[in-house]
Amino acid sequence: MRIDDHPIISFPERETVTFSYEGEEVEARKGETIAAALHNEGVVELRKSGDQKRPRGLFCAIGKCSSCLMTVDGVPNVRTCITLVREDMEVKKQDGFPEISPDAAPLEPDSIATKVADLLVIGGGPAGLKGAITAADAGADVIIVDENPFLGGQLIKQTHKFFGSSDQEAGTRGVEIGEELIERVEEHPKVETMKSSSAVGIYEEAVGIYRNRKQFLKVDAGKTLIATGATEDMITFPNNDLPGVYGAGGIQTLMNVYGVKPGDSVLMVGAGNVGLIVSYQLLQAGVDVEAIVEIAPEVGGYFVHAAKIRRFGVPILTGHKVLEVEGEERVKRVRVAEHDGAGETIQSTEREYEVDIMALAVGLSPSYKLLHHAGSELKFQPKLGGYVPERDERMKTTREDVYVAGDVAGVEEATAAMLEGTIAGADAAIELGIGGKAENELISESRDKLKELRAGPYYEELRKNLKEVQT
Repeated sequence: MRIDDHPIISFPERETVTFSYEGEEVEARKGETIAAALHNEGVVELRKSGDQKRPRGLFCAIGKCSSCLMTVDGVPNVRTCITLVREDMEVKKQDGFPEISPDAAPLEPDSIATKVADLLVIGGGPAGLKGAITAADAGADVIIVDENPFLGGQLIKQTHKFFGSSDQEAGTRGVEIGEELIERVEEHPKVETMKSSSAVGIYEEAVGIYRNRKQFLKVDAGKTLIATGATEDMITFPNNDLPGVYGAGGIQTLMNVYGVKPGDSVLMVGAGNVGLIVSYQLLQAGVDVEAIVEIAPEVGGYFVHAAKIRRFGVPILTGHKVLEVEGEERVKRVRVAEHDGAGETIQSTEREYEVDIMALAVGLSPSYKLLHHAGSELKFQPKLGGYVPERDERMKTTREDVYVAGDVAGVEEATAAMLEGTIAGADAAIELGIGGKAENELISESRDKLKELRAGPYYEELRKNLKEVQT
């Protein structure tokens, strides 16, 4: 299931790591996750659900859902999509609700260490990285926390070239932008990174961090930038929980980060930019794309992406919906049909596809939970993806000392996320008394670029929604 030949990405041989799965020895590559290693071995069922004992498999691949929970070295509910393999680790499938070890004990309050920073950045994607770099360049001491084993967020799996103007990364692949930002952060003397670590709560005195899935600590920061991104949406249809039903981003992670094919043939649901781009990337990885199903009457993504897919002979079925996924332990086939615009199936239009993958590119929802916990005011804005925080023109939320940037502020392109991160990082530095004229100029320049990026009729509804959350 390894991708041996790819037109853009190379996957060099790495050191081998051996671990056990259900008592059997498994060879993996150092630096890949448990879920990726098991997928390479053809293991797609990772657990059974708690109540009905239905099979569950990988979905998001970025630690945002519970589909990949397994027991690792005796510890239950480990997110195997973001947990790297280690030599001699023991991995077991969970069968229903797991039991907590009788040896488990709460941490004593005096065992929780405290770290101090000028700026804490939660989320190491494009927005968080730019915010951290901007503040650190001004002289701020910055800590970045990210629950994934790698920084870069969505950038590290985006092999397509960005659109826009030359000063906004146009013509550059997302993976290349990600590599540059990660290098700048990891080499910056004012930035400390905490990977495989989760921010679990924002309190009056500090932010709680679960570091390396081993210890709790507190970070006392003058300012906090929340750049937690977004989660992939799910739609309802019979058997939508079967292994083999993935979020499109989860498939990107398997292919473009770990070099693992998710399967042999796929039906893509969603003809927006994400669905079209990931379909093309599946073709590049040697996966057959049988069709793209879109419930809307028209393709939602850019013409250039749709044209590229059609040149490969992939049909885009607009005005169609998913009727059912069939299979016992994993996806075997998918039935779709035309609908009448009101959701009712048009008779005699049913189609059946023999596939082992269904990919869902049906939207993203901002990961706003930490903002809600912090007390930031939220508003529901559909064109921004759901609940997003109110904020001022410098990305400061209604909670004092808390900033926001990127998809958690409203789902847009990565270019917008980087510009918002720049604005937030610059203003945080100014508010800390570290930044000055240069940071104010950077904010003004970035706001002008955002305005240019969001211009035109395509973004009219987006602009309206953004005004609704501007304080």
